[in-house]
Amino acid sequence: MIENKKKLIKIDNSVFCPQNPLIIAELGTSHNSSIGKAKEMINAAAQAGAGCIKVQMVFADEILSPNTGEVPLPGGKIRLYDRFKALELEREFYEEIKEYTESKGLLFLCTPFGRKSANILKQLQPKIVKIASPELNFTGLLEEIADWGLPVLLSSGVSRLSDIETAISILKPVSQLCLLHCVTSYPAPETDYNLSVLPNLAAIFGVPVGVSDHSADPELVPALSIAMGAAVIEKHFCLSKTDPGLDDPIALPPEEFSKMSCAIQCAAKAADTETIAYYSRERGEDLVQQILGSGVKELASSEKANYRLTNRSIHALRDIQKGEIIKKGDYACLRTEKILRPGLEPIWEKNIEGRTARNFIPAGEGIRFEDI
Repeated sequence: MIENKKKLIKIDNSVFCPQNPLIIAELGTSHNSSIGKAKEMINAAAQAGAGCIKVQMVFADEILSPNTGEVPLPGGKIRLYDRFKALELEREFYEEIKEYTESKGLLFLCTPFGRKSANILKQLQPKIVKIASPELNFTGLLEEIADWGLPVLLSSGVSRLSDIETAISILKPVSQLCLLHCVTSYPAPETDYNLSVLPNLAAIFGVPVGVSDHSADPELVPALSIAMGAAVIEKHFCLSKTDPGLDDPIALPPEEFSKMSCAIQCAAKAADTETIAYYSRERGEDLVQQILGSGVKELASSEKANYRLTNRSIHALRDIQKGEIIKKGDYACLRTEKILRPGLEPIWEKNIEGRTARNFIPAGEGIRFEDI
């Protein structure tokens, strides 16, 4: 294991630095609402080389509709709405995690999924915030976070350049922004990562870049990402792949996370060409070149079919009858989870109130242009 002797990470102009990459252990909701389990995971992640601990603040109603039904996840199909309801926690839980994380000299990071969780997170006075890939187009949430002025990590799975450009334009007021390249597939094939896109994204948007990695291999994508200029690597962390957390089947247990951390540190010290040459010898040049890809930003093969099906759109919160006037509270920006039909992009949220329904809109389904 890697002994963690770092002092508490300070947010300054070098927080996103390729020469000293930030390694994020994504705990998500794998603590299963147990503060004891959360602390055990934080201790293990620190020993495995993490510099940052990330959790998710979940409130079911601001993520998806109860009519979504069963959702396919790495551990099998479940009623995700019900599972999220069971994972809803009070502010004090996250407050204790933040205090414990910082007492270990680590950076606390949390993902809000809507205005309610964002409001609670703001009260905790975080030093940095993470926006998950499905919320990259959630303009209302981005506007809220932008007002805080804090450094932001923006994940970009299942997105096109135009989507990223819109999100970054909203987040202009933040003090620092790091764009995380991501393939939203669980697990994601290493060969889908197209890591040569990292320097291109950095040049196009003028921001530091990193990778939120959902691939299974503990070394390949993280180390090669560093060779391509990544300043941040995020990876799901678990105590055991057999634990019951939602993401545990695709997460790295401590031994593998430690292996990843060592590979990242070695890549950060080595010349980029040395890292690429090393893995070409050890794993095969063809495989490494496939992982590096073309450098053109496009949807990965494993996520292409999910475009506009995994991010936010405007959904009805109740049955809306034909001819009814749509009121505030009748709709929300939710995920479809590839089951419900998508509606209008969240950018249209402010234009829905007061419109007349032209069609019957079932509860949970997306509200489309032709419906109003």
